[in-house]
Amino acid sequence: MSTAFLLVCALCLDAALGEPDWLWSRVKHPAVMIGNVIGALDKRLNHGAQRRLKGVGVVVLLVVGALGIGWGLSLLGSVVQIIACAILLAQKSLVAHVRAVADGLRVSLPEGRAQVAMIVSRDTRDMTQAQVARSAIESAAENLSDGVIAPAFWFLIGGLPGLLVYKAVNTADSMIGYRTDKYRDFGWAAARLDDLLNLIPARLTCMMIVALSGQWARWSEMVADAHRHISPNAGWPEAAMARALNVALAGPRSYDGQLRDLAWVNGDAPRDIGASEVFRACDMLWRVWGLALGLVSVWVGFSFIL
Repeated sequence: MSTAFLLVCALCLDAALGEPDWLWSRVKHPAVMIGNVIGALDKRLNHGAQRRLKGVGVVVLLVVGALGIGWGLSLLGSVVQIIACAILLAQKSLVAHVRAVADGLRVSLPEGRAQVAMIVSRDTRDMTQAQVARSAIESAAENLSDGVIAPAFWFLIGGLPGLLVYKAVNTADSMIGYRTDKYRDFGWAAARLDDLLNLIPARLTCMMIVALSGQWARWSEMVADAHRHISPNAGWPEAAMARALNVALAGPRSYDGQLRDLAWVNGDAPRDIGASEVFRACDMLWRVWGLALGLVSVWVGFSFIL
């Protein structure tokens, strides 16, 4: 079977089942196992001299290990590859987490804050309704790229080994890829490689949202917003999602009690938003998933013809 056909099956399996609690309450999710390895290496190596070199070594170890495990699993056949790929996609779980924020906001502001705290790292205790909604939509846009389009892209490019390399590096970036005194050197390699691996998927996600929302005339504005973003990649899907929903995203927010005056994305659009805009973002997540499934299915069709 072609890799594209396996991806179609995996996309559908993830959309149907997501991450069932009955399974992951009994066994560790692969992302958790990767995180445990990274955490152990962080504790053992992130001190003393030559932290950047040690961090490079960690990334090399993760990449080599992911390639080996991915190659080994690939030898077990198509069914194993489909299941493994579906496990490492996050479409249904992403929509569920974002929708929970909208549902929470409809109950009360504190419930909305509690739900959004599960998917963002910024301070949530004193968030307004609009800040909760913006945080959820930003997380939806960024994780659509990181958790769905990028894994699918790297599975298409490199099969299960390529997908596992991406997930290992992306997990490492989320754990040690920070510009803090503790991780500036040790997490440098993880952050830079993650930026590289997300370079194409982030822009591809942006273009898919633009294609579905018909916002091509505002492409230059999105490029400008993306270049002002603190992340070289996250700004692309955020800029597209902001215009698809006609909302302002990003802007000032607090981390660990420190207010950061970050640039607005689509700053002239309405900023006073709430649950309804978050629900619309969830709809866009499914529309992009549908477009991705359709594109890969066309690829499968052409491969049969040719």
